[in-house]
This record gives sequence, C-alpha cells and structure tokens, in this order.
Amino acid sequence: MTQETLSKVIWGGIALLFGAATIFADRLGLAEKRWMVVAASMLVLAYAGWQTRALLSLDAGTERMHELAQYIREGAQTFLRREYQVLAIFAGVIALLLAVAIEPRPWVAVGYLLGTGVSALASWIGMSVAVRSNTRTANAARNSWAEALGVAFASGTIMGFAIVGLGMLTLTLMTMIFTDAYVWLGFVFGATSVALFLRVGGGIFTKSADVGADLVGKVEIGIPEDDPRNPAVIADNVGDNVGDIAGMGSDLYESYVSALVAAMVLGLSTYAALGETGAIVPLLLGAVGLISSLIGALFVSAPKGDETSFEEQVQKVHQTMNRGVYISNAVFLVAAYLLLANFLEQDVIAVFLCVLSGLATGFIIGPITEYYTSEHKPVIGMAESAQSGPAILIIDGLAVGKMSTVIPIFVIAVATVVAFKFAGLFGIAIASVGMMANLGMLLSMDCYGPITDNAAGIAEMAELDLVVRERCEMLDTVGNSTAALAKGFAIASAALAALAWLATYFDTANIAVASITDPQVIAGLFIGAMMVYLFSALTMKGVGEGAFATVEEVRRQFREIPGLLAGTAIPDYARCVDIATIHALHSMLLPGILTILIPLAVGLLLNPEAVAGLLAGSLLVGLPLAIMMANSGGAWDNAKKYIEAGNFGGKGSDAHKASVVGDTVGDPLKDTVGPSLDILIKLVGKMAVIFAPIFTWIVWNI
Repeated sequence: MTQETLSKVIWGGIALLFGAATIFADRLGLAEKRWMVVAASMLVLAYAGWQTRALLSLDAGTERMHELAQYIREGAQTFLRREYQVLAIFAGVIALLLAVAIEPRPWVAVGYLLGTGVSALASWIGMSVAVRSNTRTANAARNSWAEALGVAFASGTIMGFAIVGLGMLTLTLMTMIFTDAYVWLGFVFGATSVALFLRVGGGIFTKSADVGADLVGKVEIGIPEDDPRNPAVIADNVGDNVGDIAGMGSDLYESYVSALVAAMVLGLSTYAALGETGAIVPLLLGAVGLISSLIGALFVSAPKGDETSFEEQVQKVHQTMNRGVYISNAVFLVAAYLLLANFLEQDVIAVFLCVLSGLATGFIIGPITEYYTSEHKPVIGMAESAQSGPAILIIDGLAVGKMSTVIPIFVIAVATVVAFKFAGLFGIAIASVGMMANLGMLLSMDCYGPITDNAAGIAEMAELDLVVRERCEMLDTVGNSTAALAKGFAIASAALAALAWLATYFDTANIAVASITDPQVIAGLFIGAMMVYLFSALTMKGVGEGAFATVEEVRRQFREIPGLLAGTAIPDYARCVDIATIHALHSMLLPGILTILIPLAVGLLLNPEAVAGLLAGSLLVGLPLAIMMANSGGAWDNAKKYIEAGNFGGKGSDAHKASVVGDTVGDPLKDTVGPSLDILIKLVGKMAVIFAPIFTWIVWNI
C-alpha cells in the first residue's frame, strides 16, 4: 500500500466515524448535537489544511515558471485587496442601516458583518492556494498527466472544503450564541454582499482582460493564446482566479449558507413541537454532506500506467471525477435517510423525498449542461456553422442556449412541486439543502478548472516541452467541462435557494396568498422582470467598457514598446491588470446598489404582496436568462476549442477566426452576466426577508 493510499484510507475511516456519530446523535442534547456539526466542519477544514501543506511542499518549477506565477499572484491579490476596500465601506453602510432599523439591534448587524468577513476570508484562502497551485500543476505535468491531475484536484479540494467547512462552522457556532433567527438572516445577507462584489466585479475583470487579450492578440496580430508577448495575458490569467475561483466560491458559499438558514427558519415553524430540533436537522444534513463530500473526493485519482491518446486521457479524467460524484451522492442519500429516521418523529419519508428531489435536480442538470456545452452534437454543429462566418455562429449559439433551458427549467419545476407536496414550504427549503449537500465535492471539481487553465497558460508562456503543454491542455479541456457543470449547478442552486427564500418571505411577512389579479402584485412582477434586464445591461456594459480600455492599452504597448512583437522586450503586464481592476470596481457599484434599493422602494412604496411579486418576477425571468447566457457562452467557447483541435480547418482558418468572435461574444455571457444573475435572484430574497417587518409595519400603521 502506497503512502497516498494509506492516507486516503485513514481520512476515509475518520470520516466514516464522524458520519456515523452525527447520524446517531439523536440521544444527545441540543448543544452536543451542534458540537457534532462543529466537529464535522473541523474535520474537513483539517483535511484542507493537510492538502495545503502537501501542496506547498511541491516543486514550483523553473525560474521562469515561478516568475510568471508571481505576476499572476500579485495581480490577483491586488484586485482582491482593492475590492475588499470598497466592500468594507459598503458593508459598513449596510451594517449601520441594519443596526438602526432591524431588531434585535445591533445583533443583526453583527451577524451581517460576521457573514461578510467569513465569506471574504474563505474566498481569499481559496484564491491564495489557487495562484500557488497553477505552476505546481504545470511542473507536475513535466512528469505525467496523472501527477498533474492529482495536484490540480487536490488544490481544488482546498478551496472546496475551506468554503463548506468555514460556512458550516461559523453558522453553527453563531446559532449556539444567538437564538434569534434574524441574526442568522443577517449572516447570510453578509455572505450575499461578498458574492455580489466578487461575482460581479470578478466577472467584469476577467472578461475585460480576456476579451481585450483575444481581440488584439489572436484576431488582429495572430499570436497564440497565452503568448507572453501579449500585455493582457497576465490579466487574463488573473481573471481566472478572481472570477472563477473567488467569484464562484463566494457565489456557492452564499447559496450553501442561504439554503441552510432558510431551512432552519422554516423548520422552526414547521416543526414547532420539536422545538429547536427543527432548526438543527438542516445543520445535521449539512454535516453528513461534508462527510460524504470528503469520502467522494478520496476516490478521485488518476490511473497509473503509460500515456494514452488525448481522447482516452480526457475520458479517464472524466471517469475519475464522476466516480467521486457518484460515491458522494450515494453516501449522502444513505446517511440522510438514517439521520432523518433518527431525528424526526413523523414525515421521515416525506422529508427524505424532498432531500432526494433537490439532490436529483443538481445531478440531472449536470449532464444536461455538459451535453449543450461540451463536444456533443450542439457544439459540433456550432463549430461547423463557423465555416459560414461569425454571424451564423452567433445565431446558432443563441439558439443552442435557449434550447438548453428546457430540461433544467422542467426539472426545477418538478422538484418544486414534489417538495411542496410532501412538506410544504419547508420541503422547498430542504430540497435546496439536499442539492447543496455535496458542495465540497462539486466546488473541488470547479476549482480544478481554472487551476488547470492557469497551468496551461504558464506552460505556454514558459515555453515548456510540447508534450507538457499537451498534457496541460488535456486537463484544461476537462476543466472547461467541470467549470460549465459548476455554472449550471450554481444557477440551479440559486433557483432553489431563491424559491426557499420566497417561501421564507411568505412565512416571515405572514402572507397567505399573493394574487396575480392584485395590481400591486402585477407591478411587483413587472419590476422584478425589469431588474433582471437592467442588471444584465449594466454588467454587460461594464465588460464592454473594460474590454475597450484593455484593447486600447494592448494596442498602445505593441505600437510604442520597441521589440515587443519580436519577443525582445517585456510587456507592462501590471498596467493591464490595473485597467481591468479600475473598470471592474467602477462598473459593479451601480448594479449592486440598484439591487438593494429597488426591493426596498417596492416594499416601502407599495406593500408586502408587491415585494412577493418582485421576487417571483426576478426569478421567473432571471433563471432561464441565466441558463441561456451561461450555456451559449460555454458552447461558443468549446466550439472554438473543437476547431482549434484541428477540425473544420483548425487554427488560423476562417472558421477559427469566426469562432474567436463567437467566443468573445460569449465570454461576458458565461462568466459575467449569467453567473451574476445568480446573485441577483438570491439577493432580492434576502432583502425582502430581512426588511419584511418594516414593510408589514408600514401597511398596518400608515
């Protein structure tokens, strides 16, 4: 038995012991049950720490690789540092408003600041590890693709388990200190604020840099992607970390704690006879989800043996990733049933079916997203249409994106009906908990994607051997699929989380029915739908302005720096990073502020039922639009990669040039606007629930 296998056996044994202890903790007191959740959280955090220590002990490669990684690391840290400075001011204003307006004063504000701080910390940890693992992954690829896979996925688990471990740990400790549910609501509102900044700001940054680098480098000058002569190439790699690592991490962290708190709040009212046990059950489900994710991650490993063909390698990486997902899902289902059977005196089967519906929703949406965004019939058809030019390709991509909404929307609708039928509003919330249960495993797969993308970029810029670059490209190809899966999962989880918060709003605002024949509800529906398009327009415009400034700067450097195109001069990488940062921070403020002010205005000027209409309108329009944008963008990206692999003329052909244009159009859709709509539909729900007492007070007193 190798040392690696022995380590996995030990960690797996410990995880099983913790899981069993959590499942059969029904005879313990309330405090002891919470401590079991704390222990499970500490276990996955310890695993993340162990993986971090192992990662940092690895060789970072040649001096040139280290230099390139340093550029990326400094750029990412600079962006996050500046964004956190703006976030601190924003959070201070919101905390002051909560401390003045919302009971219990000032503890809701304390919960908000705690949620903000923990989410920001988790995102910083994940990004800090990612910018150190990219060069180590590229260096491991000098030995074999299997070794590089192990490094990249292990790095992803650090982010994945840091996010879920910190979220569960902080939330559980907070419930032990504060029993008022509004403090818990403040906590998730803080997490949403961080997600708003990192998802929107990071998305604008990454696509400003990416579009700017591609339009000048690949289209105008004709140099390869990740060419070190391109002044925007470092900013592009920085964007992978701040957008796809910190941004996605904060987004899913927010969905995770949101689902838990919504289920806890509704559990208190649904199972009032059980006292606080109704709020503890969602936490315990989350704890067994941590354990099942850890067990699934231990089963992800590359097969030993000789190098195989590119396609076989891709298939093997997909197989080992899927094995981890299947095992974590199976373990969670068994553990969830046993836990519910031990803790609930009634409705065990009903609540379990709600959990199953949520888990199945995420499981089904994954393959659907992969079908429409990976090398299957839709993407191959788009690549073929690129031979007719960019216009036909863009039309085809929009059609594919719209078609891709059908099954996910249907699945979410079925899950909602099933969950409500078996357990009412609490069932919808517990379904969202079931969907998010194995977030540790899914986040690990997602973070693997940008890490391998950076590794491929470093291999290209450091001019490593062709076989090394091919190995990194193969791993990056799989990373594109895992990133697309994560985006699809993030959107679907946002939908269930938004439904859970809509249910929570009806509960906290004491609304029985919001009739669509009520003019104020209709007004709320229209305003909610309008918010989606306004938010999309502002974020899209932010990308356009940032990309324009980046393009002008890249052109200026090629024009004014002697020897840059010949490769005898070094570009001013920092200037492009600075430009993208400034535009991202400037462009994200207005959509963020409007997302907070519009729900407040509707609640203060109309009535609580109108706010319910706003939540429904933003969800009904935002969900299909987010799916369409994310999948269209992903399909355009992989259509380009399919052509670059040698199909329909390969690199440099007219089809390739058309695909670069399509990918450029799709970039802000899949990495900025689509994912940012996740935050919008969840943030309006938090605003509604937290300020529901004020909306209700106005109706009764004015």
